[in-house]
Amino acid sequence: MSESEDAAAAQRHRERMQRKKAVVDAGISRATIERGVVVVTTGNGKGKSSSGFGMVARALGHGFRVGVVQFIKGSFATGEEAFFRRFPDEVSYHVMGEGFTWETQDRERDIRAAGAAWDKAAAMLADPAFDLVLLDELNIALKYQYVDLAAVLAALAARPPRQHVVVTGRAAPPALIEAADTVTEMNVVKHAYAAGIKAQKGIEL
Repeated sequence: MSESEDAAAAQRHRERMQRKKAVVDAGISRATIERGVVVVTTGNGKGKSSSGFGMVARALGHGFRVGVVQFIKGSFATGEEAFFRRFPDEVSYHVMGEGFTWETQDRERDIRAAGAAWDKAAAMLADPAFDLVLLDELNIALKYQYVDLAAVLAALAARPPRQHVVVTGRAAPPALIEAADTVTEMNVVKHAYAAGIKAQKGIEL
């Protein structure tokens, strides 16, 4: 490319970025509402809980008080639990599940565990001391009707105005998606498990 062509390309790039900046700045100026949001991460892809715990870390960086309730996981140790339990004053961490449903094979036991988890979660959602509440794998409990969807929607609607809530798990019900402010569906492109690679510490655990 000649010097004049380089200069023309650079000028075109500047103009494109100026137009893009104008669009971005206009969008930022329109976003004036400040309140707590409900974030749902769902879908069959990996990363739903990882995203939720990333937001927990981000919240702690801002000095927030965080509540975590895990609805399904609980039969094995995870790195996120080991890490966030290092901050007992900032994170109220509760592992309430007894393992995945195909492991427990006991519906009544699963319902009892999910009910106890929801009682803990509902208390957090009513407490303005919690700036962010992560309800990990709640969607699975809703899918199997271990937790009443109407009760969840009512608690989300009645929570403190500035409280953020993150709900993870496959198969988020349509009513929860409708009530949420931000919804991300994670899809599978490729997963190591399909090639026979076991769950790895720091990745899945």
